[in-house]
Amino acid sequence: MTVCTGNICRSPMAEIVLRDRLDAAGLGDRVVVDSSGVSDEEQGNPVDRRARRVLAAHGYPTGDGHHARQVSAADLADHDLLLPMTAQHARRLRRLADGAAASDGLAEIRMYRSFDPAAPVVEPGGDEHLLDVEDPWYGDQDGFETTLAELEAAADGVVAHVRAHLDCRTPGA
Repeated sequence: MTVCTGNICRSPMAEIVLRDRLDAAGLGDRVVVDSSGVSDEEQGNPVDRRARRVLAAHGYPTGDGHHARQVSAADLADHDLLLPMTAQHARRLRRLADGAAASDGLAEIRMYRSFDPAAPVVEPGGDEHLLDVEDPWYGDQDGFETTLAELEAAADGVVAHVRAHLDCRTPGA
């Protein structure tokens, strides 16, 4: 699950990019990709029109049928991997995890851009802000292009991580 603030820009864009890459890697039928936001301010809203425009220009689906939703404690148990877009989102997810009833079986929380081989390396406990995917909502169309480029740059690393995780679960793999 990809996670941003309102679930109308970054996280649905990441969801679409990852679904495309996982399908291309032959893993689409083994992995569920979805998205959410840490806030409920956009609850039920579609993908931002500027994000849709950038996705379409790059040959991706545009998120038809997407309805923004807020991440819940249940998502931490229902997903294997949560991919926050910013350090602030990661902190919110970790607080949610701390408040969850059972710590066993909770999703791994890892910054989305940590999978980008060209992104800064952040050691455990380091400044995760270096890996932030900035919110394009406040800017112009160029911000959405930058966001898509950052999401694409990390996507293959996410796919490799997911493949390794699935291989560990598959007997004889």
